[in-house]
Amino acid sequence: MTTKKDALIRVVELHKHFGDMHALDGVSTEIDRGEVVVIVGPSGSGKSTFLRCLNLLEMPISGHVYFEGVDITDPRTDINLHRQKMGMVFQLFNLFPHMTVLRNMTLGPMKLQKKSKEEAEETAIALLKRVGLSDRADAYPSQLSGGQKQRIAIVRALCMKPDVMLFDEPTSALDPEMVGEVLEVMRNLAAENMTMVVVTHEMGFAREVGTRCLFMDHGKIVEQNEPAAFFENPESPRLQAFLSKILK
Repeated sequence: MTTKKDALIRVVELHKHFGDMHALDGVSTEIDRGEVVVIVGPSGSGKSTFLRCLNLLEMPISGHVYFEGVDITDPRTDINLHRQKMGMVFQLFNLFPHMTVLRNMTLGPMKLQKKSKEEAEETAIALLKRVGLSDRADAYPSQLSGGQKQRIAIVRALCMKPDVMLFDEPTSALDPEMVGEVLEVMRNLAAENMTMVVVTHEMGFAREVGTRCLFMDHGKIVEQNEPAAFFENPESPRLQAFLSKILK
């Protein structure tokens, strides 16, 4: 059930199929506390599938994911307990439309962590202030811009006080002028040593904020390195070709 490795997340030989497509083909890696791991690659390369396997939103067909020393792929493990420590931010926000911003943010802590309404609201309001949205606590999602919704989605996840934040292309559904405000929140999290795993097409963010970049193609990690070497001296021909198109 457990591993003595001190990595926050350790992934061992993950495989995942969707029909005939081998979405993950023996993926292994480790993510240490405080790292900002940015995953890039072409569409269909397995990036989002890999991210969603980290908290078992997608169940791999084989392999193991160890989180804080516990094999969460073991069927005896209470995955819901561990998911409380893994904040997830999706491409399309996933806010409850019939709830106010404040209710969206306090529901999880009150229901899952048994926090009092007062304690949950105090945490939520403090986080709203951090992202410049304290005046939107009583608004509904339909009254928010895309950038505001995504910032709310991030701080909603933070209300659970997670040990890692998982971001699945958090800016890809946003208008270009709204991307910056979301990336700024993520930069601030990185500066506070929040462990983050980010699937993104934002190469500037990957280069500036990432501590390590992974390039995936055909369900495999083809190359990984710290950002300067990753972008300036890619070793694999496949990454070289990818960057030559992306960084034009």
